[in-house]
Amino acid sequence: MRAALRTILLLAVALLPAAAQRYNGHGYFYYGLDAPSGGNLAQVMSTGVGGEAFVWKGLAAGAELGYLFPRTEPGIGVGLFNANGAWHLVNRDHPGKFVPFVTAGYTLGFRGGHANLLNWGGGATYWFSRHAGLRTEIRLYEYLGPYPDHFDTSLRFAIQIR
Repeated sequence: MRAALRTILLLAVALLPAAAQRYNGHGYFYYGLDAPSGGNLAQVMSTGVGGEAFVWKGLAAGAELGYLFPRTEPGIGVGLFNANGAWHLVNRDHPGKFVPFVTAGYTLGFRGGHANLLNWGGGATYWFSRHAGLRTEIRLYEYLGPYPDHFDTSLRFAIQIR
């Protein structure tokens, strides 16, 4: 176990200079205050992890795995898997401290069965250090299928690392 930990640590230290040359992607942990259709903000909560990799200029491809749950009964939530595209207004060679973005994609909700959703939104990341930032975003979810008038709005806060 110690040998594996040492190997991972050495690899991370060896890759740091390469990571500092160009901003190629990031990961994040988020917590959201959600409002289902007809509900109040923070009636439902969400949490999860995600990441994005740049594929061309500011265009990024990303994925998230999360959990959406009622504030009063966290054990009866649903899992969420998002596959998104995003456009970040960033110079990847010389990124600034404030980076706005827009995002859209597909969401799979699952718990016993499944539900298909579309999601879209936008926000910004404020990089308070070279490798860590605060991401804020508004994400809207629209259900596909028999309940197209049902939706969820999420106000998310995330710690983002690169």
